[in-house]
Amino acid sequence: MTLCDYFSAADDQAALAVAERTGGPAEAALDVVFLKNIDPVVAIAQLEAILTDCTYEEASRRPRAGQLLSSPEDDGRLVISVSDSLAEALAEATRADLERVAEPWSMPELQQSKVDVFNALDVLEAMAGLARRARAADMHLYCWSSL
Repeated sequence: MTLCDYFSAADDQAALAVAERTGGPAEAALDVVFLKNIDPVVAIAQLEAILTDCTYEEASRRPRAGQLLSSPEDDGRLVISVSDSLAEALAEATRADLERVAEPWSMPELQQSKVDVFNALDVLEAMAGLARRARAADMHLYCWSSL
């Protein structure tokens, strides 16, 4: 099972420091949402496409979307950026927006990871909270992934 901890950091350099820690962003005392199997490239681009009403291709080409920042040789620990446009959309999202997005986002990519519409809403609420806190602190969002 892949751990995918989403966290906020001031910049790419601060986020990269997490790659060197066995315990990831929690060990670095960063604001973290602990998730499993929420792919920081495909699933997050799908989320951005649904939430911002664009195509998957557009979402996946946005600056910082799914960009690998760490070295692929970091013992299975990767740091990947989340687009600022998704972070902003999550920070602005209302409960109704998240409810609207949960069902289409949970199909079919997340269901392979055993995430259904109810779990998806919980994930979205946690991610939106992280995005709001990050925006208030002028930080960016990242994913620390560990196999």
